[in-house]
Amino acid sequence: MSNNNSKQELILLVDDNPSNLKTGKNVLSDTYIVGTAPSAEKMFSLLEHNIPTLILLDIDMPRINGYEAIKILKQNTQTKEIPVIFLSGRTDTDDELQGLSLGAIDYITKPFQPPLLLKRLEVHLLAINQKKALEQQAVEQKNLIDSLQKIVDEKTQNIVDIKSGLQKIMRCLAPGE
Repeated sequence: MSNNNSKQELILLVDDNPSNLKTGKNVLSDTYIVGTAPSAEKMFSLLEHNIPTLILLDIDMPRINGYEAIKILKQNTQTKEIPVIFLSGRTDTDDELQGLSLGAIDYITKPFQPPLLLKRLEVHLLAINQKKALEQQAVEQKNLIDSLQKIVDEKTQNIVDIKSGLQKIMRCLAPGE
């Protein structure tokens, strides 16, 4: 089910419930590198040193809830591109819509089904990695275009220089001028 690169993917699981952290880590750790944080504050502390591929974020936590945490993540240039999936016991459509509106890429209700969680992560990570590959290709293509443009500019200048030199020679060779 997992590809060879999966174990290189760092998933950060943020939940104030130790049981949820343990269950989530047990489900994910065979396939991914899993970091855990019992609060948004701890998550922000961990993000100072490690940028995960994806964050699984609980909504109902003390002090800073998931909605507040994603707002902070999305305002920070270092963390705004990290995809966030909400894991929540909230099952109301409005809660899901709010989470997605704040920038989450998915909303999974707890208790989650391990095979479904793994499959959804696999699909999201595939899309994330394809996006990164496309962005890298775009950078490489831009660099190639820039290099080709530089060559064209140099060749054009060479032609202009040759033409100018030929005109000087023609004037020198022209009789009676």
